[in-house]
Amino acid sequence: MKTLRFISAQALVADAQVAQRSIAYVAQNLYPLLFKASYLLEQAAVVHDLVEKWPLAEFNIGKLLGKSVDCEKDLSNRTCHVCLQACLTGLKDYVMNSSMTYSKRLKVVDLTGLSDTEFQACACGKALGRWGRTELMARTCFDLLVEIQARELDDLVSGISIEVLMNVFVTQRSYEVVVGALLLRRQCPLKIRCVEFRADSLALRKFFYIIKLIQPEALQKLELVHNIRIEMEHFEFLLSQVPLPSLKSLTLPARTFDVRRMTQEDEPLLVTIGERLSEMKFLTELNLAFSTLTGRIRKILSPLKTPLCSLNVSSCGLNHADMAYLANSLHAEYLEVLDLSGHSVADLFPSTFFKLLGRASRTLRSLTLEECNIGDEHINLLLLALEPCKKLTEFSFLGNPLTSRSLCRLFELFTELSMLCKVEFPVPKDCYPPTSVYPLSDENLVKYDREMFEDIKQELTVILSRANRNDIVASTPLFGSFDASIQETSNELSVVLLQSFTDAISNLLTALKKVD
Repeated sequence: MKTLRFISAQALVADAQVAQRSIAYVAQNLYPLLFKASYLLEQAAVVHDLVEKWPLAEFNIGKLLGKSVDCEKDLSNRTCHVCLQACLTGLKDYVMNSSMTYSKRLKVVDLTGLSDTEFQACACGKALGRWGRTELMARTCFDLLVEIQARELDDLVSGISIEVLMNVFVTQRSYEVVVGALLLRRQCPLKIRCVEFRADSLALRKFFYIIKLIQPEALQKLELVHNIRIEMEHFEFLLSQVPLPSLKSLTLPARTFDVRRMTQEDEPLLVTIGERLSEMKFLTELNLAFSTLTGRIRKILSPLKTPLCSLNVSSCGLNHADMAYLANSLHAEYLEVLDLSGHSVADLFPSTFFKLLGRASRTLRSLTLEECNIGDEHINLLLLALEPCKKLTEFSFLGNPLTSRSLCRLFELFTELSMLCKVEFPVPKDCYPPTSVYPLSDENLVKYDREMFEDIKQELTVILSRANRNDIVASTPLFGSFDASIQETSNELSVVLLQSFTDAISNLLTALKKVD
C-alpha cells in the first residue's frame, strides 16, 4: 500500500535529471520519502544527491528503508550494490561539499539496519553484503582523507564529525584497509563505530590487534568463525584483556573448547571462563557450536547472571548430565532460540529433552534439531514436545531419518502452531535406498528418488493448504540454510581451506621423513 505522497515521490525521482534539479527546493521533511522512492526505483544518481545534501541530523538506513505510513514495503533486506555505493559516495561528497542549501547538521549515519538475503529484488541483482559494505566504507574514509589533503580543505571540514555505525566484517583480504581506516579515525570526519564485529580467516595476532581498535567496550555482538584458530587458553586471555561490558551476543569458532584434550590442571580454566562470562551483564546469546563440552556445560553457563535467550550447542557432544542441567536451569524458561543439532535427543535423553522444550515452550521462537537421529519411533515424543510451543516461528529438522508418514503427522501439527512461518524438513527416508545409513554423507545426500520426493512434497503442501496455512514456507535445503556471510567470502574461504590442507600434507610428509 502506497500513499499519494509516495506515488508522487516516485513520479518525481523516476526522471533522475528533473529530480536532481529539484532537490535543492525540496522541504527537509521530504528527504526520507524521496530517498526510499529513489532506492526502490534504483535511481542511484538521485540517491547520491539526496545523501550529499542531507539536511537532517540522522541518516538511519534501516528506518529509511523499513515499513512506513507512506509505503508499507520493507526494503531493508535489499542490499543493492548500486544504491549502497551511491549512499557512501554521497556521504563522502556531503563532507566535501561547501555549497549546501541547508547547514550541515548530520551527526550520525546508521548502516546497521540492513539484512542480507539470498535473492536480491533490485534491478541490478547484485548485493553488497556485510563484508563488502565494510571494505567500501573503509576505502571511502581513505579516499576522503586523500581528497581533503589534496585540495587543502582541512579548515573547511574541521568542524565535521559524523559517527558511522556499522556491523563490521573483516577477513584476511580486507584486514589492512579496515585497520588503516580505524587507525585514521581521529583525523577522518567519517568515524567508523563498530556495533557488531565478525572475523574470519585471520591469524590470532591480527585478531587481537584489530579487536582493540574497534572500541570493544561498545561492542554488542562478536562473531569469531571458521578460520580463527582460537582455543580455550586464547579465549580466556581475550576475556581478561579486552573489555566487553556491552556484549549481548557471542559466537566462538569450532573446537574452541575440547574437553577431550583437558587435564585435571585445566579444569580451573573453565571455571575462570565462566566467571569472566558472568561479568557480561547483557550477554543473552551464546553460540558454542562444534566445541566438545561433554559433561562441562554447567561450568560455563551456571555462573551467568543473565538468562540466555539464544543458545547454540550443536555437535557439542552433550551427555545426560549436560541435558539435565539445561532442562533444569533458569535459562530454559527464557530461551527463544535453541539449536541442539547433532545430538540423539529423542533416543538418548527423551525425558530431559521433553522437559527442556516444556519449560521453554512459552518463549521458544526458533528450534533446530538437525541430524538428531529422530526416526519414526520417536515421532510421538516429538509431537508431544512441540505441541505446547505456541510461539514457534521457525523449525528445522533436516537430516533426520523420518518417513513420509511421520512427516505428514508433523505437518498436521504445524497447521495448529499459529505463529509458525518457516519449516525446513528432510527428504523422507523412503526416498533413499534401503541400505542408506544416517547421517548421510554429502555424496549420498543427493542420491534420492526425486519423483517420489515431489509427490510427497505435494502431499505435504496439500495438508497446509487444507488448513489455510499457506503462510508456512516449507523447504528442503539439502546442504543447510543460506548464509550470506559465507556466500560473500566463499572464494577466500576456499583458498584458506586449500592452504590448510596443503600445510597438513606438508607436515605429514615431514613427519614421515623423520620416521625414515
